[in-house]
Amino acid sequence: MLAYQLQWEREKHGLSLARWGRIASAAPSTVCNIEAGRRKIDERQARILDDHFQTGRRFELLLWYARKGHTPDWAQSMTAYESIALVIRIYQGQVIPPPFQTEEYARALVRARSTVNDPEETFKARMERQAAILDRPDPPHVWLLLDESVLDDCIGGAEVMRAQLRHLLDLMRRPRLSVRIIPRSAGAHIGKDGPFRVVTTDSRDIAYAGARRGGRLIEMCDEVEEFRMDFDLLGQKAASDDASRVLIERRLEALE
Repeated sequence: MLAYQLQWEREKHGLSLARWGRIASAAPSTVCNIEAGRRKIDERQARILDDHFQTGRRFELLLWYARKGHTPDWAQSMTAYESIALVIRIYQGQVIPPPFQTEEYARALVRARSTVNDPEETFKARMERQAAILDRPDPPHVWLLLDESVLDDCIGGAEVMRAQLRHLLDLMRRPRLSVRIIPRSAGAHIGKDGPFRVVTTDSRDIAYAGARRGGRLIEMCDEVEEFRMDFDLLGQKAASDDASRVLIERRLEALE
C-alpha cells in the first residue's frame, strides 16, 4: 500500500522519477525500486514527502504500519540487508549461526527441521547467504557472541562438531571476524530471551529477532537502538577473543 501510494502521489503531480528522487534525496533507480516494493523509504524520507505533498503524515503512518505488520519476507529482507552490511552483530545461544557454519553442520540443522519441504533448497539458500557475507570482495565486520553451551551440543555427531569447531577457530583468524563466548559462569543474561542480530548499512541499522518458525524484522529506530544496547550489555559478559579461543580449543580437545 505504501509503495502504491507513493507512485500514485508522484504521478498525480506529474513528477518524473528523477524529480521525485531529488525531493527525497534518492536516485531514480532507487525510486523505481521503492515503487516496485523492492526498497523501503525511511522515516526522514517519509517526513520530507509528507511535507512536500502536504499529505498530513500519510506516508509516515503507512511506514509505521508497514514496519509493525507481519510478513513472511522478513528473513528474505534481512538477507538482502546482510549482503550490503558494513557491520553485523549476532547473538546466538542455541547453535552456531550462519555465516559460521560448515556445510555438514548446516545440513544437520536443516535435516532436523520438520517444516522443511525441500532440505536441499533450504541448505543451498543458507550457503548462498553465507557466501554473500563472507566471500564478498569487501566483507563486513562480523561480531558474534555465543553462549558456551553452543559448543557442547554435538550437532551432526562428533565428527561434524569437531570440523565445525576447527572451522570456527579458522574464521577467528580473519581480521574482520570476532567470536566471543559468554561463559556459563555469567549466569542469567538478557540474551536468554532469544537470538538476535543487528545489521549496520551505510544509511541505518536494522535488527532481527529470531524465533521458532520465523522471526521479526525491526526497523523502528528506538527499538533497533534497544537491540544495539542489548548486544553491548551481552558483550560485557563475554570472554575476550583470546579467552574465547581457549574455550573452543578445550571443547575441541574433549571431542578428539
